[in-house]
Amino acid sequence: MTTENTPIVWQDLHHSSLSAAQLYAILALRSEVFVVEQNCIYQDIDGLDLVGEHRHIVAWQQDKPAAYARILRVEEGVAIGRVIVAPAARGLKLGYQLMEQALMSCAQHWPQMPIVLSAQAHLQKFYGSFGFVACSEIYDEDGIPHIKMCREVKA
Repeated sequence: MTTENTPIVWQDLHHSSLSAAQLYAILALRSEVFVVEQNCIYQDIDGLDLVGEHRHIVAWQQDKPAAYARILRVEEGVAIGRVIVAPAARGLKLGYQLMEQALMSCAQHWPQMPIVLSAQAHLQKFYGSFGFVACSEIYDEDGIPHIKMCREVKA
């Protein structure tokens, strides 16, 4: 059981630094939440986890991922996706910490690049608190309303 007293270790990993066990744990969490909990049947393993400059932001708690985000280098800049907090870790405010970690990684590895994400529409205010603004109309992604959000890097 995840608690506030259990230490959390944050990692910002290039995909080449992920062990097989770490990748397995991350993919299991993504499947648990995005496919099973959200009842959204789609191919989460999309071939992008282990290529290019892509990075993985992970909060480990008791050797399990408590929070996770994937950062992809894309044509339009950098994309943050697969933002997730494990069910057992909800209520610990890890979503805010996760986004702060992801934005720090973007600033370190891709300074001055715009950042985009595909947010579930009901989370616009959350992402807005990090400087993201809606840059599309709401659209359907796998049966869930989403909106593209953008964040320009300040010079």
